[in-house]
Amino acid sequence: MFTHIRSDIKAALERDPAARNALEVILCYPGVHALILYRLAHTLWRARLRLAARLLSQWARFVTGVEIHPGATIGHGLFIDHGMGVVIGETAEVGEDCTLYQGVTLGGTGTHPGKRHPTLGNRVVVGAGAKVLGNITIGDNAAIGAGAVVVRPVPAHATAVGVPAKIVSVAGQRVATTLEHGALPDPVAEFCSEVERRMARLEEAVRRAHGLQEDKGADL
Repeated sequence: MFTHIRSDIKAALERDPAARNALEVILCYPGVHALILYRLAHTLWRARLRLAARLLSQWARFVTGVEIHPGATIGHGLFIDHGMGVVIGETAEVGEDCTLYQGVTLGGTGTHPGKRHPTLGNRVVVGAGAKVLGNITIGDNAAIGAGAVVVRPVPAHATAVGVPAKIVSVAGQRVATTLEHGALPDPVAEFCSEVERRMARLEEAVRRAHGLQEDKGADL
């Protein structure tokens, strides 16, 4: 448990340029506070002290604004940036060195008691406000754009954006572990542009057909 906590503190230092030292991270970062309390609650959960684990997780939610079910499985080096509104469900699995921005939900679908939350691979980045829902897998080094709603698996080294999320790139090269939201493609805007291009071609075809009919009428 303490090894995990040290790795969480190190992750915040490495991935947040505003972090100046470990003491500041320990005292001032609610995402780190939430993870420390989760690690304790998870230990209680594994010891089958389920009520105590849930009570501790609810206290963590009240104090930090981050809700992590003690049954979730979280690897080393998770960085929860800002943290407010982050929700991680009971059967969610998060790999090593992942990054979650504020407002992220790793949520379940359905009411069955089995695996119903997503699995994130290693070094996955999930942008602010994104929702990853259901028993799906997000591959290693994938990036989820801000505000995306992901309901289907995302392969490794891919970037998914939009509602519902669509995969906009699957690179042979590794996706960066920082997420420049402004540089991500906009599938909605691209779709609208394609519709406009098709309408323009259709209008041109109609004008040509109309002009051809007028010419034939003049010849008669």
